[in-house]
Amino acid sequence: MFIETTLILFIALLIDSVIGDPRRYHPLSGFGHCANWLERKLNDPSWSHNRVSGIVSLLVLVLPFVLLVYWLRNLAGQPWLIDVLVVYFAIGRKSLIQHARAVMVPLQQGQLETAREKVAMIVSRDTGSMQEHDVLRAGLESIIENSNDAIFGAIFWYLLAGVEGVLVYRLVNTLDAMWGYKTNRFMMFGWAAAKFDDLLNWLPSRLTVFTFAILSGHLIAVIKTSFRQGRACSSPNAGPVMAAGASALAICLGGAASYHGQVINKPVLGFGAQPVVADLERAMNLVNQSVVLWLFVFFVVAVIGVI
Repeated sequence: MFIETTLILFIALLIDSVIGDPRRYHPLSGFGHCANWLERKLNDPSWSHNRVSGIVSLLVLVLPFVLLVYWLRNLAGQPWLIDVLVVYFAIGRKSLIQHARAVMVPLQQGQLETAREKVAMIVSRDTGSMQEHDVLRAGLESIIENSNDAIFGAIFWYLLAGVEGVLVYRLVNTLDAMWGYKTNRFMMFGWAAAKFDDLLNWLPSRLTVFTFAILSGHLIAVIKTSFRQGRACSSPNAGPVMAAGASALAICLGGAASYHGQVINKPVLGFGAQPVVADLERAMNLVNQSVVLWLFVFFVVAVIGVI
């Protein structure tokens, strides 16, 4: 059974590597439109029970899609095809690498305005007045943090709970990205999505930390640093992952960043030198090497299971 799961995962990753995210008609894009419509209807920041409204909205959006996939798998003669498609749409490795490279290239060419435009596509912070080091830091933090959300979290939940598990993970993670802001509009309404996403990402993020630590060659130092620094971050999962990635690359991230006009001072993440543009390429390599390591481990486990 595990060999079939590993094969499905490999095929999905292979499709993602060749095709990447579809430019049009991505299912998550349609899901996002549904989420925006429902949020406009049900999100009233003045309502005392707006947290309940957020919980109901999350359930209304997620459960029908999970039931639909469950029904399709039972209806299909080859349910593994459904699994491949869902896992493929849930994983965004190539898209993550493409976004990172889109930030790196204009920085290499000294095109700061273009680099600001590209990094604005992957971060929620204000980018209009960013200097080169701000763009670089934002790009590095984004690729490291999102490696867990876009790749390893999805893989983990597919292995643990099958296609329904990975679907719940991806949809909740999408809602957290849309609603999980600590603003007046989303503080209460987005509470359920943010908390559920934190819960779903708790273990995958720790496995991502461990993976970065192994690949760094400084296992204990990276793990200790990631959890010590991660505790000072607002996100219980993103903090350790970013600290581990920065430590594995021997660079320092964190510092001041502007969100919705408010400057937030993030704690220092990682240890070593200040980042340079070439570190974006190193971060991409770290993510790719982590994917290879996970696949190697799954392959070994699958072979042992057959023997």
